Amino acid sequence: MRYFVTGGAGFIGSNLVDRLLAEGHAVTAYDNLSTGQHRFLDLAKKQPNFRLIEGDVLDERKLADSVKGHDFVFHFAANADVRFGTEHPRRDLEQNTIATYNVLEAMRTHGVKSIAFSSTGSIYGEHDVIPTPENAPFPIQTSLYGASKLAGEGLIEAYCNGFGFRGFIFRFVSILGERYSHGHVFDFYRSLQKDPSTIRLLGNGKQRKSYLYVQDCIDAMLAVTRKSEVAVNVYNLGTDEYTQVNDSLSWICEKMGVHPTRTYTGGERGWIGDSPFIFLDTQKVRSLGWKPKLTIRQGIEKTVDYLRQNEWLFEERH
Repeated sequence: MRYFVTGGAGFIGSNLVDRLLAEGHAVTAYDNLSTGQHRFLDLAKKQPNFRLIEGDVLDERKLADSVKGHDFVFHFAANADVRFGTEHPRRDLEQNTIATYNVLEAMRTHGVKSIAFSSTGSIYGEHDVIPTPENAPFPIQTSLYGASKLAGEGLIEAYCNGFGFRGFIFRFVSILGERYSHGHVFDFYRSLQKDPSTIRLLGNGKQRKSYLYVQDCIDAMLAVTRKSEVAVNVYNLGTDEYTQVNDSLSWICEKMGVHPTRTYTGGERGWIGDSPFIFLDTQKVRSLGWKPKLTIRQGIEKTVDYLRQNEWLFEERH
């Protein structure tokens, strides 16, 4: 198979690239390197069937030329910083929704018919049904990020029905693990490295979240794409547990050997659109025989170990 991975130099994308190459596939990573890292592709660059194209998903011509000749697209390129959506509302529209349209059009132009899409559990907003299944009624959207990803899902579903595509939509919880370079573990680790005596938490620390280790995430995606043959596939990816932000911080502090004083910004949300409880029903993906190998705590601890061994991430972006 010839795979095309947008955001292929990013956290999840680069781990997927390595996995696909190890299986003997040809892989092209397409990334503008705004948040992706050349170092994440050090192993991939040693493989003869790997190619890196530095390009933006908003560059329609370059994207279309690059997609040509591939069999399957994993579309991971996106603006993933949920917190600042209200400060830059057009960013989510352009980098998540319009970018997804551009990928779909590039595929249609060159006859590529299969796409996997990294969506998010944020599309469920603040749902009344917990854990939330894939067929839960949609509530009011609470974040621009979630809304832009939901629009991307809709485009993929429409292309599946209108142009004979096969689509795989994965609604993630937060992903952790090697090459993790943004999110709460990253922020807490960086803050505690600078000043281990105190830490500030957004919200009240009682927000309940679920997390998934990156290799478990990749296992799940590959299991779905290789076992399902229907046109539109929607799967939640997560664990069967959740944790409070306070507990997550405690595990990080224990790994780092620090005992900071905690201060809180107040309220039950860390930012506008931050759901105080995200917990997804994953029975559908588990019915395929998949289950995560690591607990949330183990995933967080492996992430701290990775950050400790790769502190260059805090000093440079490329």
